[in-house]
Amino acid sequence: MRKPSKSSGQRPDLLERVKKMIRVRRLFRRGQAILVAVSGGLDSTALLHVLHGLAPANGWRLSVAHLNHRLRGRSSDADERLVSSICEKLALPVYVERADVRRIAREQKISIEMAARKSRHEFLARVAAKEKISTIALAHHADDQVELFFIRLFRGSGGEGLAGMKWRNDFPGAKGIEIVRPLLGEPKSALCEFARANKVRFREDATNASLDILRNRIRHQLLPLLRRNYQPALNKVVLRLMDILAEEADLARVMAEDWIRPAGRTKYRKLNLQFPDLPVAVQRRCLQMQLLAEGISPDFELIEKLRLNPDKGVSIEQPGSSRRTVLRDSSGSVRWQTSEAIQFDSESRKLSLRDATGQTTFDGIGILWQNQHKPGLKRPKLRQHTEYFDAKLVGSEVILRHWRQGDRFQPIGMRAAVKLQDLFINQKVPRALRHQLVVATTEKGEIFWVEGLRISERFQLTKQTKRRLQWRWSRD
Repeated sequence: MRKPSKSSGQRPDLLERVKKMIRVRRLFRRGQAILVAVSGGLDSTALLHVLHGLAPANGWRLSVAHLNHRLRGRSSDADERLVSSICEKLALPVYVERADVRRIAREQKISIEMAARKSRHEFLARVAAKEKISTIALAHHADDQVELFFIRLFRGSGGEGLAGMKWRNDFPGAKGIEIVRPLLGEPKSALCEFARANKVRFREDATNASLDILRNRIRHQLLPLLRRNYQPALNKVVLRLMDILAEEADLARVMAEDWIRPAGRTKYRKLNLQFPDLPVAVQRRCLQMQLLAEGISPDFELIEKLRLNPDKGVSIEQPGSSRRTVLRDSSGSVRWQTSEAIQFDSESRKLSLRDATGQTTFDGIGILWQNQHKPGLKRPKLRQHTEYFDAKLVGSEVILRHWRQGDRFQPIGMRAAVKLQDLFINQKVPRALRHQLVVATTEKGEIFWVEGLRISERFQLTKQTKRRLQWRWSRD
């Protein structure tokens, strides 16, 4: 392979440009293992040769993964032989599997394209996990980005979808593994030029010319038409737009994450913005994130119904389950609505705090308290499962019990009390756990402590505190 060109005044060659982007975007670490997905086509074989050319100086340990989809008979087998031959020549380990994609598509009732993608993802994740490789390199490039933009545009995707692929992201469904796309800033023409100059062997996939596939119709019919009659610099314009959409989608995501975090610790809650006051894009993202956390893949219509109609249930059907009803309340929290009567545990226990110290157990939880004559709001170093309250405000008699329907609680940092159910949803407390948690109330019934959550705003230590109550707990 020829060395990178260093001629002044000339555009750096592919290796130099990719090397720079890897450094600037910190795509790889020095000395790490990288699994390169190689199909045998131009894009992936060019990627393999680029990384192989840069590997010695960076100490990378490359491995190759190839899945034979068995879709094109002898041609698919020829792809497999080519990849194995290249890896032998480059002295790289290669992992090869075969998948009956047509059978998978038939059995799972999905398209062949979707079955091929699913099989490829499962194969790559399996190899990476087995070989303890945390990074998979894919050969997506700038032209792929432009095609993806129009595919998602026709599907009605939002800003996050139209932003396209990222340079790096977590591998879907495979914890601890990430995808990296080192060629994402390069056009297809640059890969062609590189392959020609370095005599890189590759095989053309005949299905890339088939107009039965939407991506190919966009590539061969729509984009040439747009470049010819509307915008010669189409790639530049679309990629710039995708970059803008990505940044704006990230802003909406960060604001939404901030909003649904525990109140009192976040910027937007401190501004006292209620859900209806949030920008519409942030409202939508808040709802989307909560629905995803509940296992729902939301579309635009569902999000808008919930956003515009507080406390009005929307019936949805989930795969493998019957229809269920979801709603969002006035605070912006999403929850299930069920016609079944919720079983609340009515067990409770009155507890006297008149003694200086004491302890008790209640339904699997042990509680130890201590009355301390220490004024002011200064508190000891934070300890796990330990809280401090103003003893006078709590009083000498408290009640231990479980969550009850209609319970309201004002966590520290919030201006007003909220439904405990809504707080559980925002904190992502599993439904099965909510009824097991213990709460403590004053003799008048005001909740000052909920197991695992923050203390109550009204019972925290202040400058006026004369005595404090140390409250420690542990669960069997």
